[in-house]
Amino acid sequence: MRDDLERMMAFPGKLIPTSVIVPAWRRLTEGESIWPVRGAVVAATVLQVSLPNKYEIPPPWLLPTLGVLLGIGLSVAQPRRITRHTPQLRLTSIMLIAVISLANAGSAARLITALLEGRAHESPTKLLLTGGAIWATNVIVFGMWYWDLDRGGPAARAQALKSFPDFLFPQMTAPDLAPTEWQPLFFDYLYLSFTNAAAFSPTDVLPLARWAKMAMMLQSIVSLGTVVLVVARAVNILK
Repeated sequence: MRDDLERMMAFPGKLIPTSVIVPAWRRLTEGESIWPVRGAVVAATVLQVSLPNKYEIPPPWLLPTLGVLLGIGLSVAQPRRITRHTPQLRLTSIMLIAVISLANAGSAARLITALLEGRAHESPTKLLLTGGAIWATNVIVFGMWYWDLDRGGPAARAQALKSFPDFLFPQMTAPDLAPTEWQPLFFDYLYLSFTNAAAFSPTDVLPLARWAKMAMMLQSIVSLGTVVLVVARAVNILK
């Protein structure tokens, strides 16, 4: 019976022992699709380019261009599914997220500084759109960080290299309420990022690792500062 089950779960060139298929999110898989991540990189780049030049790190074209080039490099290396776990690809993915993070952090800092010093003279609509773009990019960026660092990243999760998760999803504690093939994918981490940015605290997904707790705290600080100051300024202009 055991041999039959192992043969049923075999991937090309590999024979997966039954010990790694329970729970489901710990088993070997064929890897995630690269397309959701590509879409996230494109969305973050478009949002960054749409900001007024005075809120971008000069020169305004540099960081978005680097992000696009790094994204293209990752897509060439893993055109369909994320399965290769190498130090070079790991470093490239971290550099990509770091570039987008730096661009957005710089824009948030410039906007907050302008608001505090009274130099933000845009209309309420434009100010809200600018703050909204920075907030949305913040959600995307931290969603990518959570996705890329949890259990060593998507390729490491596909190869079941690490057993202990950095985030506890509800499906992990209630496996009877989830499909047997469930595993956290990019959109799960994006949802985690959105709820943390909106509620300024964990909701249904709990951080377990210390880095995860610190990252969620940092995201809440950036989100809170951006939302409170932008909304307050917009309301003040309307009055």
